[in-house]
Amino acid sequence: MRYQQGSCGCTRNFVTGWRHIVANPAPNSTRKFSSLTRYSSVTSVELDAIDLKILRELQRDGRMTNVELAERVGISAPPCLRRVRKLEEAGVIEGYHAMLNAPKLGFDLVAFCMIGLKRQSDSNLKAFAAATAGWPLVRQAWMVSGESDFLLHCVARNLTEFQDFVIEVLTADENVDTVRTMLTIRQVKRVGLVEI
Repeated sequence: MRYQQGSCGCTRNFVTGWRHIVANPAPNSTRKFSSLTRYSSVTSVELDAIDLKILRELQRDGRMTNVELAERVGISAPPCLRRVRKLEEAGVIEGYHAMLNAPKLGFDLVAFCMIGLKRQSDSNLKAFAAATAGWPLVRQAWMVSGESDFLLHCVARNLTEFQDFVIEVLTADENVDTVRTMLTIRQVKRVGLVEI
């Protein structure tokens, strides 16, 4: 989905609640964005053009030094560091991660599983969401709308490991009604989570 200039939206993580703003602000605007957290409490974060430049650069390369970041966004190092810390404290920046090459580490299979549950009560949905934390093959999980209840992003060493997970873990779950799998052929795009 593409947002028009000056628009924003929220995403929801089922386990932690409402979290982030997806925004495409108008150029040179100072906007107040709200980050909704669990139980709908609202925390406001003022983001200006410099903050957005910082976020864009860090999303491209989270390893750069503060001095290099400051040069790229056009401010001196001390205010740049203050801004980064403010963004971290506000929860806009959640962390910094290395992007690993899965095949070079022996993980050759990437798949998606669409899971339909027999019962969709709040406790059943939360129980399944919590269970995903204990499944190493599941790298990301979303609660979704439509025919399925959850979408799982899985990374496995090979087809046998993935099949074992589907049969021994997913279909063995007493509340799982349907499991539909899609094996990926080739990744054609890999960019940061949001367009800034």
